[in-house]
Amino acid sequence: MTTSIDYQKYLEASFLGSEGSQELLPNTKLPEGPMYANLARDLIKHFRLNEAKANQNLATFCTTQMEEQADALILDSLNTNAIDKSEYPKTAALENACISMIAHLWNIGDSKKLNKDFIGTSTVGSSEGCMLGGLALLKSWKERASKVGIDVLDLKNHRPNLVIMSGYQVVWEKFCVYWDVELRAVPVDKKHMSLDTSSVMNHVDENTIGVIGIHGITYTGAVDDIATLDKLVSEYNRTAKVELRIHVDAAFGGLFSPFMDGFEPWDFRLENVVSINVSGHKYGMVYPGIGWIVWRKNNYDILPKSMRFEVAYLGDRVDSIAINFSHSGAHIVAQYYNFIRFGYYGYKKIMEGVRKVSLELSNEISNTGFFEIINDGSQLPIVCLKLREDMDVPWSLYDLESVLSKHGWQVPAYPLPKNREDTTISRIVVRPSMSMTVCGDFIEDLKLSIKELETCTIIKPMQSII
Repeated sequence: MTTSIDYQKYLEASFLGSEGSQELLPNTKLPEGPMYANLARDLIKHFRLNEAKANQNLATFCTTQMEEQADALILDSLNTNAIDKSEYPKTAALENACISMIAHLWNIGDSKKLNKDFIGTSTVGSSEGCMLGGLALLKSWKERASKVGIDVLDLKNHRPNLVIMSGYQVVWEKFCVYWDVELRAVPVDKKHMSLDTSSVMNHVDENTIGVIGIHGITYTGAVDDIATLDKLVSEYNRTAKVELRIHVDAAFGGLFSPFMDGFEPWDFRLENVVSINVSGHKYGMVYPGIGWIVWRKNNYDILPKSMRFEVAYLGDRVDSIAINFSHSGAHIVAQYYNFIRFGYYGYKKIMEGVRKVSLELSNEISNTGFFEIINDGSQLPIVCLKLREDMDVPWSLYDLESVLSKHGWQVPAYPLPKNREDTTISRIVVRPSMSMTVCGDFIEDLKLSIKELETCTIIKPMQSII
């Protein structure tokens, strides 16, 4: 007697030959029934096959590679909730350790202690750090302005404003929209690709909640002269009705420059800098999802009481400052791993390598003869370029972006901010995972892409025959 065997069931646990592989992935409604775990995994992996390789994405500042030991720690701690400090006290302890280490890298002072002399928090990226820093400026300004007789509810005459150079990251525009703050952008020009300290104070008045100094402008990799800004603010404060303060957006520079030379003071060495934010997932070398902010003093004048929410921790009460709730502690664990794994010496050697690759990349791009280097990576490791003005070529940086993408490389082309929008540049972010070998590979593909652009024939469409 012949027994009917359902052979198909032996295929459904894998990709090849399964019915699931012969159907479109669900994208509108929840499927009626389940599928094998291995099949679900394989279908999703195949769906993502045409995405760019993360390590060839030269547009992103975010870390795309960590050590396997860090990967294991992340996997092991994904099920924790960083906000639940009493339930996960060890994760909270690691968070505090990271905040203190970062604050001391920013010259908070060797004798100062977290939660006594200064305060900070982890965030989900530096955008949340910017939002918290801006909120602290706004709320503390309202309190100080009210004390000197300014009606902060009279938005017609006393609408709060924030001053920043025009190459700001979009989070600052969001902050101003969300909290009804006037954004006063100091324009760039050919002489000033960072904050124009000769004109910045013209944008300041008694309604200014603060000035943002950017230690790492995403457009160009340049840095604001925050040391000069600090002197200008000190002079202003001598006669100001309402004291002016500085927040530093150090999203990608804040965990690079502490290990390198070539930078003027930009951090807590400057008396008017009250807070600094950074992305741990940039040069802190953690996968996307972690940021940090530190305030130089733990008092209500710097970080208002209205932004602090008490939570239980080890039989006591501590301040919870972050906006986001219910996020995994995995990135905190990963950040702490990197800090103790590499230490100061390790970070320094890594960032020295990043700068060396940046300079080599800049030199090789210049040697092609087609480009003018706007930023050579000698400070922050960002290489920006534009086509030389004396080059008469039938292609643009947007065309180059398109051809490079066919070789797997993501190199964005975009216009500069207002007043310089007629200038198009390309930007390459050099991250720790970009070795000199990868740099050489990119240069070869860049030369090949230029050759393709130079030799291609543009065929005009035939006119319709009437």
